[in-house]
Amino acid sequence: QLQLVESGGGLVQPGGSLRLSCTASEFTLGYYAIGWFRQAPGKEREGVSCINFSGGITNYADSVKGRFTISRDNAKNMVYLQMNSLKPEDTAVYYCSAGSRCSEYLIVREYDYWGQGTQITVSS
Repeated sequence: QLQLVESGGGLVQPGGSLRLSCTASEFTLGYYAIGWFRQAPGKEREGVSCINFSGGITNYADSVKGRFTISRDNAKNMVYLQMNSLKPEDTAVYYCSAGSRCSEYLIVREYDYWGQGTQITVSS
């Protein structure tokens, strides 16, 4: 089972910033669209952002537009999620995932491979 690995999570104060990273050791991320999803306790997993294989298309959930930026470096086999102006409601486990396309609807079932997740806690 191909798997992605997230890193960069942690505890941050409201208004702070974090950068999440996503990589994979067993396959080339550059062949896939990559999505970031999050899941808070008691809630369904929701789409945060995605980027297509070349980086030319990006989409964001309305809740993070203007605060989060997704990017990728295919030469390094890495995808990043820069998160600024973090809010307590951003607290969740964040997952990166690989799929065939980056659609504006950020649909969970369109992604085939997933990481284990990294916890983000925004609290003072």
